[in-house]
Amino acid sequence: NNILVMCDTYTPGGEPIPTNKRFNAAKIFSHPDVVAEEPWYGIEQEYTLLQKQVKWPLGWPLGGFPGPQGPYYCGIGVDKAYGRDIVDSHYKACLYAGVNI
Repeated sequence: NNILVMCDTYTPGGEPIPTNKRFNAAKIFSHPDVVAEEPWYGIEQEYTLLQKQVKWPLGWPLGGFPGPQGPYYCGIGVDKAYGRDIVDSHYKACLYAGVNI
């Protein structure tokens, strides 16, 4: 009995706000030259997990920055993938909501 809500956002005057990307996408995908096509595209859900007490990214050295992106971006391993339990829960919630992953 869960519901996933997606919405467009507009100003009080009815204009789409700058971050309302769905508005322009709907115009493009409903254009007669495009409507017969079967586009392929990917959507990413990016987020940063913060340590609650200090409001600093989870796994980062306190007050500092981690090394280059390679070892931990899309990383695996307990010493690189911080917050994996939260990420796994988010993944399962998306599947439960019917998001095709």
